[in-house]
Amino acid sequence: MAKRSPSFPGVPLRQDDIDSGRVLSVAYHPRAKYSWTTGIAIGKFLEGLKEGKIIGTRCTHCRRVVVPPRVFCELCFQPTKDWVDLPDTGIINTFSISYIATDTTRLKKPIIPAVIELDGTSQAGFLHIIGDAQPESLRIGMRVKAIWSEQAERKGSITDIKYFKPTE
Repeated sequence: MAKRSPSFPGVPLRQDDIDSGRVLSVAYHPRAKYSWTTGIAIGKFLEGLKEGKIIGTRCTHCRRVVVPPRVFCELCFQPTKDWVDLPDTGIINTFSISYIATDTTRLKKPIIPAVIELDGTSQAGFLHIIGDAQPESLRIGMRVKAIWSEQAERKGSITDIKYFKPTE
């Protein structure tokens, strides 16, 4: 018989108890499903992408136009209640040429993430990728245009824009 510990009453388990099935063991695999809300601003932005539109907001106080949209201006803390349809054109604000994929594997053809400053906005824009371009031909200030997924393929995701392509 196993020796009882004075500070832990009961009978200790032994590996033999588990192996022989004398101890009940139940495997539980929960079927939990999760969902979350995107919120007012990002929800409307994603709906717009599904329709092939880029939607931003304009601050009611300082008139700044931002994309992705926000419900308040982080500069003057006023509500941004005005929705603005924006063109899918702009300029490269900054970019990087990466020969390493997100899973750290090496790439022969680089991924080119860039911050795109969309026409009609008052700020740096948002991060996306550049496609159909030779890395050595890119420059800051270069004009680009969004290349969209086919309408039937769109899901209401930032990937509904496949990439931005230089127009020069």
